[in-house]
Amino acid sequence: MKQCPRCGKDVEEDMNYCPHCGEPLKKVSKEEFSVSADDLVAKVKELIHEGNVIRIIVKNEEGKTLLEIPATVGVIGAILAPWMAALGVIAAIATKCKIIVERRED
Repeated sequence: MKQCPRCGKDVEEDMNYCPHCGEPLKKVSKEEFSVSADDLVAKVKELIHEGNVIRIIVKNEEGKTLLEIPATVGVIGAILAPWMAALGVIAAIATKCKIIVERRED
């Protein structure tokens, strides 16, 4: 077991984030994309299929977080369906969105 550098609580070796405070435990890089609501679902699907994505955060024009998707390797099919439905609703009410992508650094 190792300890979280932020809160000091014990965490498993294979965890990407501390379950207590949310601190990243492995090196991650962040990218930001600005997309129109029409392209939101397609862009998120594309990012998930890339495979090295850990988490996807969707924010509105004001910077408010609308949705956080834990995009681990095992997220496929029926598990992904509710997230895509939520993205469809966000796309219907938002005009522009910002997608923040966290990737594993190997």
